Amino acid sequence: METIINFWNQTGFSLIGDNWKMLVMIVIALVLAYLAIVKKFEPLLLLPISFGMLLTNLPGASLFHEELFAGGHINWAELSNQGGLLDYLYLGVKLGIYPCLIFIGVGAGTDFEPLLANPKTLLLGAAAQLGIFIVFILARLTGFTSSEAGAIGIIGGADGPTAIYTAIRLAPHLLGAIAVAAYSYMALVPVIQPPIMRALTTEKERKIVMKPLRKVSKTEKIIFPFVVTIFVALLVPSAAPLIGCLMLGNLLHECGVTERLDKTVQNELMNIVTVFLGVCVGATATAKTFLTGQTLLIMAMGIFAFGCGSAGGVLLAKFMNLFLKEKINPLIGSAGVSAVPMAARVSQKEGQKADPGNFLLMHAMGPNVAGVIGSAIAAGVMLALFGV
Repeated sequence: METIINFWNQTGFSLIGDNWKMLVMIVIALVLAYLAIVKKFEPLLLLPISFGMLLTNLPGASLFHEELFAGGHINWAELSNQGGLLDYLYLGVKLGIYPCLIFIGVGAGTDFEPLLANPKTLLLGAAAQLGIFIVFILARLTGFTSSEAGAIGIIGGADGPTAIYTAIRLAPHLLGAIAVAAYSYMALVPVIQPPIMRALTTEKERKIVMKPLRKVSKTEKIIFPFVVTIFVALLVPSAAPLIGCLMLGNLLHECGVTERLDKTVQNELMNIVTVFLGVCVGATATAKTFLTGQTLLIMAMGIFAFGCGSAGGVLLAKFMNLFLKEKINPLIGSAGVSAVPMAARVSQKEGQKADPGNFLLMHAMGPNVAGVIGSAIAAGVMLALFGV
């Protein structure tokens, strides 16, 4: 009987009574898994996040110990003594390795030709970062520190890896809430953006037809990564890791002499790192840190940041049309948030509702890819101002 009792005391079942919050987190993890599998909300990352959340909240499993990373530092001595599987994998997140590796794959899969063909759309991508700075101010007014507010604001850029990279540098204790908010709202782009786009534009504006884009030479595509890397790294050195990896991936794709590397970073590397990143981010969503009023506030401010960013791009396009002979369809401004290519597809869909013969997808890709650069620069600004 003593043996049976000892065995029972070592099971997770014996701990459930004292850990009801863990049961709530397990239910949340299952809901996220449902959204990923059934509703297909960003399944490639939301499913690993949900499973990581499940693993870290199983009573007695001891796969992740958040106290080893308390205060933003790694307790190397304790890590070697009691580290679990997810503790070791989490080092790739904590040290900023996984987000940068993902950016190499993102860069390889990104075509900057629409941006190069119409450089004005770079301004739309910049305007769509408005939500980041508005919510930064809002978060400060609601009691968050400058570092926490900077990490929360980045949600408005609709760029998951950038949000994660910024959070681990500025507010690691908020990583779970910020990551879940960022990827949830990215998945909800087709739901969130259309009402904002229609509210800020007239039917006449939505029917604006834009001329076909010019053909961009291969030389321009190859020079572009070098120019952007040098300029951004000199302007905002804190953004150099993200921008450097993004442009390295794009150069591997565009140069034409590294096909094997291009395929590897777009497929094998991207897939492996996505699994590790998702599981580790989910592991940070423990019951102690996630089930708080602060988390609900972060979720609310995240969607507000996203809405402000979408509105910022549309409003700047309308303002630019006051001075341009060749008008810009304001719908492409909302694509300035860096949810590639989903936001561009939403612009295309809304444009065709107004005029079935209007094709805005390639035009919308300009501000869309500009938003990837813009969100990385915004993150670099936050890191430069408030990073330790």
